[in-house]
Amino acid sequence: MAIQRIRQGVRALLAFTQTVDYSLAEHYLSDSEMLLFTQMGRSEQLHSLNVLRSVLVQKADTPHALAVAALLHDVGKSRCKMAVWQKTISVLVEKFLPQLNDRLSQDDTVTFWNAPFVVRRWHPKWSAEHLAAAESSETVIWLARHHADSANQWQDHPYYLLLLRLQQADDEN
Repeated sequence: MAIQRIRQGVRALLAFTQTVDYSLAEHYLSDSEMLLFTQMGRSEQLHSLNVLRSVLVQKADTPHALAVAALLHDVGKSRCKMAVWQKTISVLVEKFLPQLNDRLSQDDTVTFWNAPFVVRRWHPKWSAEHLAAAESSETVIWLARHHADSANQWQDHPYYLLLLRLQQADDEN
């Protein structure tokens, strides 16, 4: 897990050197969803495209809603621009100081001091809100809203297998 986080950080730092494949995103997204995609930071766009590519190779059949969720599951992060170091510190605090993390992310009010922690905790909810406003499908909204949850709690949900696929692809990238 630590090595994967280091890779993610390096990719985020080097995002400015990468080309974003907007045509791939446009293939799956409606106009209003594409607008959301373009509002995301470059590193999140690249991450989301990688998540989509991972989802597409998992199985021959990828439901459209899963592809859209792969591209927009992190769109809630666009509410608050953060530097790579802020993203990194939120991961470390959550891992090593979970009580502090809980205190700093207790509600979704963003301040200078708590922004990394609030965004990390609340971005799935915010993503779902953005997607609902863009009139995305119920499936897309649900997948984005729950992509950071423990999948075990959703074993009886109709979208459980899609959630597993999204989480696997997200964890790989």
